[in-house]
This record gives sequence, structure tokens and C-alpha cells, in this order.
Amino acid sequence: MMSHALEQDVLVITVHADPGADGRDGLLTQVGALVEGHLPVFVVMVLDESAATDATVGVVLRVHRLCGRLGLLLSVATHSAPARRLLEEASADSSGIRLIIHARADVAVATATALTTAA
Repeated sequence: MMSHALEQDVLVITVHADPGADGRDGLLTQVGALVEGHLPVFVVMVLDESAATDATVGVVLRVHRLCGRLGLLLSVATHSAPARRLLEEASADSSGIRLIIHARADVAVATATALTTAA
């Protein structure tokens, strides 16, 4: 359902499939364990086309809150325009650090890497 890589203090988590309503908590647990275990400077979540669903968007928003509590930056990349709109609307309503949303994964990872090396 997901894979991850750690590159220069950037944790890249790719969600490959829709977790569905029943799998949201499991996905959140897995992602949370990775974030808390690695404590990177930046987290990038990449949603593959089949994973860009309401269930996954809900998990991303919960991960965003977790990252905010830990003082970590989070961005998300997805080709899905509807998923990006949902994330933008939800991020606009949240307090704290805004969620960074990209249409391309390579741009999201490059931006995160540049920000971590500049810090």
C-alpha cells in the first residue's frame, strides 16, 4: 500500500493504493511510526493516482496535524486535481503551518531537499 525512502533528512512516503475507509487507521499508524521514528526535517507524501481518494486525503490531513505538533514541514504531491483542491480547502481552514501541495512528486522532493540543505 505504501513505500518510503529517507534522503538528506527528507522522508518521502508514497501511497500506492486507496486504503479505503477500513484501512485509514492502519495507514495513519504506519505513516506516523515512520515520521516519529525518523524525525526528518521535511516529510513529502506522494499520492499515486489510485491513492488520491477521500480516505487518503483524510490520512494526509491527520499526518499534517502530527507533523505540526512535531515541528516538521509536510508537503503532498498528487496528479489528481480534485485531491489537490480538497487538500487546499482543508489546509486553508487549519491553523498553524499550511500544507504545501504540489502536482508533481519530483518538484515536491526537490523543493524539500533544497529547503533542508538551506536551513
